[in-house]
Amino acid sequence: MRERVKKGQKQIDVEEALQTYGDMVYRLALVQMKNRSEAEDVFQEVFLRLVRYRDRIQGEDHLKPWLLRVTVNCCRKQFDSAYRKRTVHTEREMAAEETYEMELPGNPVYDAVTSLPDDYRSTVHLFYYEQYSVREISEIMDISESAVKTRLSRARGMLKEKLKGEFADDGTI
Repeated sequence: MRERVKKGQKQIDVEEALQTYGDMVYRLALVQMKNRSEAEDVFQEVFLRLVRYRDRIQGEDHLKPWLLRVTVNCCRKQFDSAYRKRTVHTEREMAAEETYEMELPGNPVYDAVTSLPDDYRSTVHLFYYEQYSVREISEIMDISESAVKTRLSRARGMLKEKLKGEFADDGTI
């Protein structure tokens, strides 16, 4: 990733960051928000913040964790917004929502992951889909490593319980 030099300080190239990390940010927002339009709002907010605060980011190594952290925070902020609390989705609207995993219709594992509580869903997504280590997740989510391990363990237990009937015949769970 190129960095521009401005007044003796390196500055992140936002367009290149968008090309490199845009899909990752959108996937995480979509998993969190479970709604395309809200995920797009979060996506825009994340990259607007990148434009606003790019001079504070200390190089390319810091950029990806910063983007993930901001995405998680923007999703939390969106969940806490008064507008979202007053909005009620009809069953038809919820059924019509598409996600980036829709090419696997009725995927029970994906459905089980999206039904997890927010904190567990974020942790599972970062660990399994984005392949971050426990240490990296603890830094991104600003929680201790033991909290990440606990969330992963509890999420696995919840997933095992939810998927018990789905895979009982082939012995995978």
